[in-house]
Amino acid sequence: MKKKKKAPNKDLQKLAKRIKTLRLNQGYTNLEHFAFDHFIARTQYARYEQGEDLRFTSLLKLTRAFGISLEEFFEGF
Repeated sequence: MKKKKKAPNKDLQKLAKRIKTLRLNQGYTNLEHFAFDHFIARTQYARYEQGEDLRFTSLLKLTRAFGISLEEFFEGF
């Protein structure tokens, strides 16, 4: 029996879009380069941009990498 794929969570998709936008705003067109430069496993970072769930500590690491606060990250969210 095949496993049914879950529908994407809209909030996680919004979070993923925000992460990707911030990366692009920093001039990184390649997610692997961003991940490498900020000591984040590239496969894990790719999952964040795909809308997979992430832990709070991972979110903190991302905001530090982007050089912004949590408040700035969630601005307009």
